[in-house]
Amino acid sequence: MVAMMLNAPTVALAELNVLMSGGFGGAYEKLLPEFERTSGIKVTTRSGASQGSGPQTISAQLAQGLPADVVILSREGLTELIAANKIAGGTDVNLAQVPLGIAVRAKAPKPDVSTVAAFKQTMAGAKKIALPGSTSGIWLKNDLFRGLALRIRSASR
Repeated sequence: MVAMMLNAPTVALAELNVLMSGGFGGAYEKLLPEFERTSGIKVTTRSGASQGSGPQTISAQLAQGLPADVVILSREGLTELIAANKIAGGTDVNLAQVPLGIAVRAKAPKPDVSTVAAFKQTMAGAKKIALPGSTSGIWLKNDLFRGLALRIRSASR
């Protein structure tokens, strides 16, 4: 991101508004101070979920008129925003790939996820599965679990 901004045509901005989801947060926090120092541009950062419903999603914040010069979010969320004409097509760039992980409570036995069959059995036998409401949780529920014919009940919040 920093390289793209530093190599871009001269920017007449004294401030840059960034709206991003959490997946890129670690790298962003490390890059931001150097970008502000070398560019002289003050960056205001706001966050929201890449996908999902609710007033704090990036889509909802853009619809509410939140200014954003740069938007950083999942490919799925970005594709939706481009299709809805909220982001200019052809301006998107892949920045990273984010792996998914699995975890269990402390002292619980380590789940067997070494094969597709073992993963499916582990998921089917789980008493509770917690999924984020954003992109990775949506993908797990709608694509992975459905593709494996796993039925996951949604808990009310």
